[in-house]
Amino acid sequence: MQQRIQIRPPRIWTVILLLGIGLFVFALALFASPAQAAPSYQEDKPNNDFCLACHQEEGIDITLGSESLPVTINPTQFGLSVHSEEGIACVDCHTDISDYPHPTVKATNTRDFSLTFADSCKECHEDQYTKAHDSVHQIAMDEGNENAPLCSDCHNPHTQGRIIGQESGQLTIAARRDVPATCAQCHTETYDQYKNSVHGAALADGNTDVPTCTDCHGVHDIDDPTTASFRNNTPALCSDCHDNPEIMDKYGLSTEVTETYVADFHGTTVTLFEQQFPGQETNKAVCSDCHGVHDIAKVDNAETGIALRENLLVKCQNCHPDATANFPDAWMSHYQPSPEHYPIVYFVNLFYKFFIPAVIGGMIFFIITDIYRATINRRKGAKH
Repeated sequence: MQQRIQIRPPRIWTVILLLGIGLFVFALALFASPAQAAPSYQEDKPNNDFCLACHQEEGIDITLGSESLPVTINPTQFGLSVHSEEGIACVDCHTDISDYPHPTVKATNTRDFSLTFADSCKECHEDQYTKAHDSVHQIAMDEGNENAPLCSDCHNPHTQGRIIGQESGQLTIAARRDVPATCAQCHTETYDQYKNSVHGAALADGNTDVPTCTDCHGVHDIDDPTTASFRNNTPALCSDCHDNPEIMDKYGLSTEVTETYVADFHGTTVTLFEQQFPGQETNKAVCSDCHGVHDIAKVDNAETGIALRENLLVKCQNCHPDATANFPDAWMSHYQPSPEHYPIVYFVNLFYKFFIPAVIGGMIFFIITDIYRATINRRKGAKH
């Protein structure tokens, strides 16, 4: 009799084991397969490596009319730029390029080429772009001055490092020190004055307590500094630092700049005039008339410091041509009278604080007692 062979169904654990082995073999085959071909220019968005493969070569340029435009990009500098850190692709800005050879450049000179990218920054930096379009720079551009600065004139898109701290949200120390050199590309004469001033020299030495260009003029929304409104606002502008004890106490400087200025004739007049006639010119002195604008020197500077009587007299004579040698003696700088500063004035003021109330009080007391005595005498006379 023939024996039957029974086939038992596999156990569940055997099935699971076989499936696991199968998946493992599949995974090995997948990762061991040749790498996929890198994307080419024919794909939608080539990566930066493809662009740099050509553009990192030294001496590459294109001819625009009679001018030559260098198009070599240093891969190291670009790799350290904020755009590279944020994963911005070349074609995010060069949106007309998707293949090679590139489209023919229609610009006839290097400035026209820059102008074709004037709106590129708006895609990521809309707030800064909007502010810049309300600035004095854009006004100059609208009036036909094509050399007025564009975003790329101040921020090289291929090398611009991070200028705003990721944690602080404020301008970095390195960026603050670089601001004057950026502005100097157009404002050379002003830069030469600033770098030799008390502010500029301190900034060059690494002191970030002092103002740089953007602290006074703004960053992207730069106003016209030649207007009456800007001049009238100078005391408020200077007080941002000079009324701040955290800064001024380090250098032993007065923090009563605004208070002492507004309390004198100049400040009172300018303040009232600006309130009643905003934006109108006034011939009364503001901070910059005495201290200078970009060439501000230490007050004890032997050549120009206004703490020296003869230097201050020269400043006063700009508005008061008949002023004599003792004219500046009435000025007490920006200090309230105290035992340390102008002690004679302080003690005279202190004397009158007691003397005047005593005299007036004595007179009032005398009048009251005189009226009282006259009333008593009148009543006594009536009885008789």
